[in-house]
Order: sequence, then C-alpha cells, then structure tokens
Amino acid sequence: MAKYGFLGTGNMAAALIAAAAQGGCGPDCLLTNRTKAKAEALAAQYGCAVADGNLEVAETCTYIFLGVKPQMMAGVLQEIAPVLQKRMDGFVLVSMAAGLTIATLKAMVGFDAPVVRIMPNTPCAIGKGIVLVTPDSGTPCAQVDEICRMLDAAGTIDRVDEKTLDAGSVVAGCTPAWAYLFIEGLADGAVEAGIPRAKALAYAAKAVEGAAALVQQSGQHPGQLKDAVCSPGGSTIAGVHALERAGLRAAAMDAVKAAFDRTGEMAKG
Repeated sequence: MAKYGFLGTGNMAAALIAAAAQGGCGPDCLLTNRTKAKAEALAAQYGCAVADGNLEVAETCTYIFLGVKPQMMAGVLQEIAPVLQKRMDGFVLVSMAAGLTIATLKAMVGFDAPVVRIMPNTPCAIGKGIVLVTPDSGTPCAQVDEICRMLDAAGTIDRVDEKTLDAGSVVAGCTPAWAYLFIEGLADGAVEAGIPRAKALAYAAKAVEGAAALVQQSGQHPGQLKDAVCSPGGSTIAGVHALERAGLRAAAMDAVKAAFDRTGEMAKG
C-alpha cells in the first residue's frame, strides 16, 4: 500500500515526487491529478502508482500531499473529509498551498485533522532545493520526522514557525523564477557582446551557481565577496555601477515585498 499520496501533480508537486524517487520512495507514492495522463506520465517516469481519484488517496495513504492551488483547496478538502473522518489509523495532511494557515486548512476540512505545511521550490527536483516545514502542534513528532526523511533528497529541509513560513517561502520559493530572469538577462548581454547563445546561457548559469555556492560555503557577507571581485577602475565595478543605477537591489526588495503581499491576499481568498 502506498504511503505518500499526491492530490495534484503540478510543478511543485512534481519536484517533490522527483525528490522522493531519488530518495528511493518512488514505489511508495500514489498520484492523482485532474488530467490523469499527467499523473500517469510522472508515475511512469518515477516508478509511482496512479490512483483512480482523490478518494483513493484519502482512503489509503498515510501522508496526503495537497498539491492544489489555494483557491481550489476548500473543494478538495470537502471532497475527502468524509473519508478521512472514518479512518481510525493515523494520517497527515501535507499542504504546499501558499498563504493557507494551519487553522484555515483545519476549518476547510471541518475537523481537527493533523496538518503539516511545507513550502518547497522547483530545484527540489534535482536535489538542490529548499523545503520549509511547519507542523501542526498536534502532529506526532515521528510523523513530522518521516515527512522530513521522505523529502531529504530534495535538498535543505528547515523547520520554521508558521509566523515566518510565508515570508521565508517567498524567498525560497519565488527566487528561482527571479534568478532565471537575471540569468537570461546576463546571457542576452553576452550575446550582444558576441558570445553564441548556448555558451552565453551556460556561462551565466554557471557563474550564478558558483557565486551562490561561495556565499554558502565561505560564510562571508555577499558585500565582501562582491568587493573582492571589484578591482579599482575595472570592468566589474563598472558593471556594478550600471546595476545600481538601474536599481537592482531595490527591485529585488520590491519583488520580495510584492510576493509576500500577494501571499497574504491569497490567504484571504
């Protein structure tokens, strides 16, 4: 019997399914999706099983991952609630919906079901992601530990208080999209300077990857690392000046604030 069920197989859920498979949990996963062919394709790729629908997952799986959009969550939980209420064994609802608090999810399902909120990002699919985990106080520690073990191959797992989850998830979850924009812009500039497109993208992506790794491994502030590259009168400081003139750091701060505000709006429906 499958241990981990996925209601919805969108991009974020697919990243976690890939991570689960990398950790050897593929055969323990049961997938369902509104478009069954999508679930079938992922199941074939990662060695998972496919359910006939949401109710089969709710009836059989211990850990039920809710990979549906916030605006669809109430309907899905109302559908599976009667099945969950009849279960005598332990189960946990694992939500990855932005903005929906544990209290809101409990209200939607209609009873005091155990809930764990997680916020992953798409690099989890290759083991380079981050997953923020916030458990309901009533969820047994052993079950929270099991969820973290299942997600271990995704990358960094960090348990946080719910009051910081949404802000943290904006940085962890949204940053890949913003980084892609930056990488694309760097590559476009390189193409304009005469570098072939494929090489331009490879150079830009690898440089960003290396810079991020150095921040993590060196323990130095990004400003210090930036200063170390900027020779007096050199090309790097000229580029830094151009980025500052364009408001790069202010734009990054605005992006985080805008995403955080939008998360709050989604929580209100």
